[in-house]
Amino acid sequence: MSKDQYKRKNNEQVREAVATILAREISDPRLFMVTVTGAQVSPDKSVANLYVSADPKRYEEILVGLDSAKGRIRTLLGHALGWRTTPELRFFIDEAIDEGERIARVLDEEQLRSNGTTT
Repeated sequence: MSKDQYKRKNNEQVREAVATILAREISDPRLFMVTVTGAQVSPDKSVANLYVSADPKRYEEILVGLDSAKGRIRTLLGHALGWRTTPELRFFIDEAIDEGERIARVLDEEQLRSNGTTT
């Protein structure tokens, strides 16, 4: 397996495990409807950067909830992965989806304008 395939496999394995943990094991209401959109695991597996998405109005609340649950998530992740070490977890908001929605809205508005209608 090439390094890139190995890295992608590790990233996806961590993303799926954390998504499952958030959906099934963590009951914090602040983390309701949070989607894990990506993960980047360091080559030595000591750190995992996790990217999440949800309602933009809840970003601050979600980050606080994730920080609060980080230890429990890490413990459960260690059991799920079975790796020699369990990575330190760092959570980030994935704003790419928000940006994509913003661009789509602008394009829709431009399309309406070019067709002679207004919003």
